[in-house]
Amino acid sequence: MLTTEDFDFDLPEELIAQTPLQDRSSSRLLVLDKETGEIEDKHFTDILDELNPGDALVMNDTRVLPARLYGEKPDTGGHLEVLLLNNIEGDTWETLIKPAKRAKVGTEIRFGDGRLNAVVTKELEHGGRIIEFQYEGIFLENLESLGEMPLPPYIKERLEDPDRYQTVYAKENGSAAAPTAGLHFTPELLKQIADKGVHLVYLTLHVGLGTFRPVSVDNIAEHHMHSEFYRLTEDAAAELNQVRQAGGKIIAVGTTSIRTLETIGTKFDGDIKADSGWTDIFITPGYQFKVVQAFSTNFHLPKSTLVMLVSAFAGREKTLAAYQHAIEERYRFFSFGDAMFVK
Repeated sequence: MLTTEDFDFDLPEELIAQTPLQDRSSSRLLVLDKETGEIEDKHFTDILDELNPGDALVMNDTRVLPARLYGEKPDTGGHLEVLLLNNIEGDTWETLIKPAKRAKVGTEIRFGDGRLNAVVTKELEHGGRIIEFQYEGIFLENLESLGEMPLPPYIKERLEDPDRYQTVYAKENGSAAAPTAGLHFTPELLKQIADKGVHLVYLTLHVGLGTFRPVSVDNIAEHHMHSEFYRLTEDAAAELNQVRQAGGKIIAVGTTSIRTLETIGTKFDGDIKADSGWTDIFITPGYQFKVVQAFSTNFHLPKSTLVMLVSAFAGREKTLAAYQHAIEERYRFFSFGDAMFVK
């Protein structure tokens, strides 16, 4: 039985990147061979060397919403912080509210000058609340003017340019957090990759905070993942099948792309088909990968589900050895940090 402690490591706090690099693609790239355990230290632009003509590079085109709102209760003036997690349907959202004890069912919340209001309709665990919005005009325009980018709690610095917490190919509104493995790509680098004959394929998974929620149980088999919405279009599925049939590799950018592709592969017995829905797939050592053959990702938190996912692909010992190497070589960790390529 694997426990949460099996995925722990000591990370010096100063290695947690607080700000993005000026040039997205100037980050470092640790390349890990899962068969041999060999590690190479490179620069992110060297990802070109890891991609071959006919391969598919699969990226998550979700766009982060300015999902953190500050509101007040009209009756008492009490302040509430609301973080949007999932759009359930229409104007109904799953949220995290702080302080949760002030947000009982029926609580009204006013944001800004009152163009955007909400009422709590249901209480969930861990401070979760279902709320329903009422507003004038267009919801997303209100959100853009009133909301803030919800940076992870380990980033203490203020982000000068909110676009740096979006990928350059972000398109589909809906995430509470960025698919950070994609933050290293620039339009120029993507053009170089396409010019090499690599297929650029996009899917959507709206990242909820459950991805980053610490595992609170000892036995990892007892951890339950938060559900997140995903979509793979007919065109994208057809292109991936074309790559497969021609012998190209399917290479994912980030754990969100991996989870989407493997959700579909699990659902359709290894086949790739257009699909959309909600996934709570939890990939841990012992899992047999059905679609993804290599991937890039950032360096993740100790004891996180994301380190477990990387370990499922590369093996726990090789993964932790690579992380130890990254710490010794002073790689930058987490959202604005460096990347690794696992093949």
